[in-house]
Amino acid sequence: MSKENEIKPEIITVEELLLTNGVSIPKYQRPYKWSFKNIHQLVDDILIFKTKPAYRLGTVVYHHDDDGVLNIVDGQQRTLTLILIALAIEKNTTLYLDTKKVYPSIPKLDVAEKLKVSNQISKRNLKDNYREIAQRVKDFDVETALFFYQKCQVVKVVLNDVSEAFQFFDSQNARGVDLAPHDLLKAFHLREMQNIVNEDEQTKIVETWENTEQRELESIFGYHLFRIRNWTNGKSARRFTKNDVSVFKGISPNVAEPFPFASMYRISHFYIEGYNNDYNRNIDKNEMAYPFQLDQIIINGKRFFEMIQHYHKMINDVKTNVKPKGTAENIINVLETYQGKHRTGDKYVYNLFKCALIFYIDKFGLVDVDRAIEKIFLWAYRLRLVHQNVQLATMDNYAIERPFLFKRIREALKPNDFLNIRIDILKKDDVKATKVEKLIPIFENLNYVN
Repeated sequence: MSKENEIKPEIITVEELLLTNGVSIPKYQRPYKWSFKNIHQLVDDILIFKTKPAYRLGTVVYHHDDDGVLNIVDGQQRTLTLILIALAIEKNTTLYLDTKKVYPSIPKLDVAEKLKVSNQISKRNLKDNYREIAQRVKDFDVETALFFYQKCQVVKVVLNDVSEAFQFFDSQNARGVDLAPHDLLKAFHLREMQNIVNEDEQTKIVETWENTEQRELESIFGYHLFRIRNWTNGKSARRFTKNDVSVFKGISPNVAEPFPFASMYRISHFYIEGYNNDYNRNIDKNEMAYPFQLDQIIINGKRFFEMIQHYHKMINDVKTNVKPKGTAENIINVLETYQGKHRTGDKYVYNLFKCALIFYIDKFGLVDVDRAIEKIFLWAYRLRLVHQNVQLATMDNYAIERPFLFKRIREALKPNDFLNIRIDILKKDDVKATKVEKLIPIFENLNYVN
């Protein structure tokens, strides 16, 4: 990289971003496609962090071409959304005038210049998103508006060579590979811990996370936690992507939302903190673990990391801690040895079985676990027997259809509320699968074959 193109990042406020002139969106950029979910997350963050000294929104990379134009290489989606927020503040007469009293230099936008786009998809999405943002800005007060303009920041990078601009963009995005969803969650929850958890404890939390194999984290989130949480709510859970990270975001113990439901979680959080930090723990050496539940609302920050470690251990220890007897023991043995177990479809069904069993144990422990294994086996492996091929979509759809097994576990107040669920009898003529000869006798033994 030449000396004149040396990267010199500059931290600028949203106000300075809005006042940057000569900015253009080049034709090679994809359309503006931020969803309602994206804009609500951004507005929520502004409202949540408005008391912070600063809030970093990301990086904007420009290519400064020969005509003196700043072409946006990276950051178009966020930049346009920030312009929409500023426009909504400007159009909210009361908010704008009240803010102007304490901030006379509040930027006034040249909308025709700032939102100069030609793509029809971009135009439609900008119009739709502005209407949504205008509603959200009604929640802003002067303090929020000032925070938005003066304390929200981006990292501005300007390069004169377009190829170097794209190289920089790629390096910022892990050399062209998106961050894994769990990495995004790590960044979010570390930020939530700032000014709450001391540095030593933060270091230990990060070390524990980093010492966990990436493949294990992918498995914990993608194959277990994400699927259980979504299936419990009747939602699809085929693949865990960065668009799904909100499933693992919740309430912050240090933010006092005026919602009664949040009080229960804060009470639990602070009671356990107080108990474990009490000087008497130096005498009795006792420690109270937070009572995590798979379908509970997430507590952001420290508790999130504790929760992941808790379920990492629980998932890995299922085989060790569950010691079934009788038919349940036979089921576990057969699932580990039958001929077709290594096929992709059979792995999908086993994942279905394991997720349901983990969810049951998470709620009721090992009480009546043998009956639970039997019931979950009948439900999950009926799917295997009646389909010649089991696809990811087959498994996913089955998880949220009648008899709504995950929902029944969630709603159960005692094991029998779930264990008495009705599973359709298997008809021999309905069996389409091959290499499942060891499974059928179990259905016969439990009188579930007609």
